[in-house]
Amino acid sequence: MQERLEDIAAAMVAGGKGLLAADESSGTIKKRFDAIHVESTENSRRDYREMMFRASDAMKNYISGVILYDETIRQKAADGTPLVEIIKAAGAIPGIKVDGGAKPLAGFPGDTVTEGLDGLRERLAEYYKLGARFAKWRGVIDIDSAKGVPSASSIGANCHALARYAALCQEAGIVPIVEPEVLMDGSHDINTCYDITRATLLKLYAELFAANVKLEGTILKPNMVIAGKASGKTSSAEEVAEKTLKLFRETVPLAVPGIAFLSGGQSDEQATANLNAMNAGGAQPWKLTFSYGRALQAAPQKAWGGKAENVAAGQAAFTHRARMNHLAALGKWQKGEEKTA
Repeated sequence: MQERLEDIAAAMVAGGKGLLAADESSGTIKKRFDAIHVESTENSRRDYREMMFRASDAMKNYISGVILYDETIRQKAADGTPLVEIIKAAGAIPGIKVDGGAKPLAGFPGDTVTEGLDGLRERLAEYYKLGARFAKWRGVIDIDSAKGVPSASSIGANCHALARYAALCQEAGIVPIVEPEVLMDGSHDINTCYDITRATLLKLYAELFAANVKLEGTILKPNMVIAGKASGKTSSAEEVAEKTLKLFRETVPLAVPGIAFLSGGQSDEQATANLNAMNAGGAQPWKLTFSYGRALQAAPQKAWGGKAENVAAGQAAFTHRARMNHLAALGKWQKGEEKTA
């Protein structure tokens, strides 16, 4: 019997667990390996990801699913076990990144639209056979008010693509993570982030409704409402939580089972503290958890350093960050917990 989409989605956000975003492209992971002086090869990428997937405490207790890259979903561990099977054995759900990346939007300088819809139906069928039960597509919304970015056309094009992707996923028996990321790189203040994210989410859910997407079988992966990095302003966790929750109450339908935040370049502890502040005030209509990449991986990458003798240290660092975010997803994280690493 085929799994129900709503059951998969509920499992992805259950019990304070969150998602490990291990879907870096070969180019992105090369940059991260360059920073720790490790050559990026098929084997080194496999060894690094296998290290995390075999961190049993983290995977069993804190991680509900793993977003994989095309290369990774096909790879086998050093002992020949498919990486997908290692993830499943830990009780986590394998997922897959399916978008083709953000490309310039013709006619709108500074805006982008994510490509990758061509052939997606066939790719999803293959990924389902390979074990994927959820997928991810990222739409990128930049903010540059001086240049009129983002345009309404950019928001519309990205949300329409997210809806078409989501419908194809559900047709294939795969839960779509819809990720409309409003970037935090600019000089904008927190209120501008609020306004742009609000416009994006309103358009997103209009498009999802129009595409007959079953919201109970989706997960939202949004940015937090936060001031741009170049603004010189630091938003407190309490302010981020207050504005983000207000925004969601205005825009996110109650049928959505969970919201798994992206970290968006925040520091490890900042991403954890902001998530905790949202959950500390009590239950919300949706589960609020994490779908972090760098904020879960920066510490284990540094501890591992590409050396087999450092695998245990890398796993310990990964387990610590996963546990911190697990506590934050329950509203039980405290800054003092960071010293137990």
